[in-house]
Amino acid sequence: MPTAASDYAALSEGLKNLLGLSGSPVAFRFAHIKDEIPEGMAEAPEQLRHCKMVSMARHEGAVFYATVDRHLCNGGAWALGLRPLTESLQTGDFYFKLGKFSSRAACRRTIDRIPHLTPGETYATLYAPLEAAPFVPEVVLIVATPLSMLKLAQAALFEVGGRNTAEFAGIQSVCADATAQTFLSGRTNFSLGCDGSRKFSGIEEQEMVMGIPAERLPSLVAGLEIVMGAPGSVKRTG
Repeated sequence: MPTAASDYAALSEGLKNLLGLSGSPVAFRFAHIKDEIPEGMAEAPEQLRHCKMVSMARHEGAVFYATVDRHLCNGGAWALGLRPLTESLQTGDFYFKLGKFSSRAACRRTIDRIPHLTPGETYATLYAPLEAAPFVPEVVLIVATPLSMLKLAQAALFEVGGRNTAEFAGIQSVCADATAQTFLSGRTNFSLGCDGSRKFSGIEEQEMVMGIPAERLPSLVAGLEIVMGAPGSVKRTG
């Protein structure tokens, strides 16, 4: 696992060049106590959703942290271990009233399976472009086209083979699917995005989301360089 900032900068540059990313890969870390926040790191300027914070690091180069009072989305704050699940989410009423499920029971079955950290175990969440992170990331988040995701999927299997799996529900895609689940499982995960993340953080129609355990990033980028140049590999047109 790389420890120097220059290593992450090189990995970020490699991902950008190979995949033609729009913006930066995003470094993310959970801080369990205040002392884990790097000295001099700025606080989020206002209440924001996790997916919007990821977008700010991705597109604006923002480097900051967010405690529970800076998290606007209750579902995201719960998935990331910042606050307990609200009653309306726990019972299924919230998404049922939004018309996302045919019944409260269907919503409850989905909520019960959403990956999440223990409420209260997270003091703050940390965000930065991967190339500028002042902390060691635990998860790296990438928003990219399906073709780029295909190449990342191939790279993830390059060394040992097997099968990729993607687990998502169409809700809480960036917070639960790409961040919490990746952190808890130690496996890459793909998500199609959700209505909230596409509405509030600018994920485009042609983009998907992927969470990568940071310790897997060096081998994944090494594999990506090879599979991108392999005979028969479909090349980017843009």
